[in-house]
Amino acid sequence: MIRFTLVAALLLCPGGVRADDSAEFRPLFNGQDLSGWVPVNTAPTTWSVRDDMLICSGKPIGELRTDRMYQNFILELEWRHMKPKGNAGVFIWADDITARGVPFHRGIEVQVLENAYGNTQSYTTHGDIFPIHGAVMTPVNGRGGSRAFPTERRSHPSPLWNHYRIICQDGSISLAVNGKVVTHGTGCSPRKGYLCLESEGGIVHYRNLRIKELPDTPVAEDDIAIADRGYRCLYTGVDLSGWTVANGDASGWRSKDWILAHEGQASGANEAASTDAISTEERFGDFGFVFDIKLNDASGTPRVQLRGTEATEIAIDPDDELTSQHLAPTGRWNRFEGTLNGKSLTLRLNGATLFEGKSLSAAPDKGPLMVLPDGPLEIANPFVRALTH
Repeated sequence: MIRFTLVAALLLCPGGVRADDSAEFRPLFNGQDLSGWVPVNTAPTTWSVRDDMLICSGKPIGELRTDRMYQNFILELEWRHMKPKGNAGVFIWADDITARGVPFHRGIEVQVLENAYGNTQSYTTHGDIFPIHGAVMTPVNGRGGSRAFPTERRSHPSPLWNHYRIICQDGSISLAVNGKVVTHGTGCSPRKGYLCLESEGGIVHYRNLRIKELPDTPVAEDDIAIADRGYRCLYTGVDLSGWTVANGDASGWRSKDWILAHEGQASGANEAASTDAISTEERFGDFGFVFDIKLNDASGTPRVQLRGTEATEIAIDPDDELTSQHLAPTGRWNRFEGTLNGKSLTLRLNGATLFEGKSLSAAPDKGPLMVLPDGPLEIANPFVRALTH
């Protein structure tokens, strides 16, 4: 009962805590660089620092996250959109990398929309909170779904500043917009994880990001987000930097924001398709990997070579008996995840294990990550990590 009373007071009090608590906060952004933050799947040009502000270009769609997890806390920040109809967000309790087939994390999103975006029965521009990509939350002031809607419209239009105060305690979350609590959610999972700032097309300025950590409380393992596994993204989302095409002509490949797309036609012969292969400039030895692929009816059988040779090849064949059991329907995203350790391959497809320690006796010691298309396809979220021995 004592804990319930404390949490209720934190959530319902407009200020959340006493007015003289500023000394108990610490900065989340130092005003000079990205120390304490990890660009997850964006370009070096996406995030910059100027005049004590953290500036987001909005391109590509993606995320910047904290380098450590948080459970119970009070987060404050100021933001402003520099163009009408801008879109962005703050993610709470997120995983280390983005979810399958999307440029966003699993977590709880606190909406950051510019007023001209408009308000509908499905969303508003004044501080919605909602679970995304596998997270769960029970909304307060919902409309039949999982999204919590604000009780008042309090956000200012571009280019005026807005202040958010987000209180998270034991899986409950509240948002104060410009000084008054207007949105609530309860029963969140995960309820411990990373904090993220979202890039989603709008030019956004952030300043005065600060956090007050509250005491941790017992939390079930299923309610903890996936911790940092050391992954880094191989694709900038704005160009083909770090990649080369076998024939020197990249015309078949397009950087389509967070999607790396091959728009060539089906060849009917993998030998012909290999001339349009794209590979990383970087070479890999023992490494872990993640990549998402979406096929269409003309995609044929694309192949991924983990060290640039047929000996390390993963054929994505919809007609293969084992693969077809776990491959998503055409037009939906698939996530491949695994490790290549020496000559031993472990591979999962959409969470199901295809191989565990499969021997690749002819695998070279090192090589690039190579994609050999057999028609049009889309790739997203190519992550790699070093293996520790």
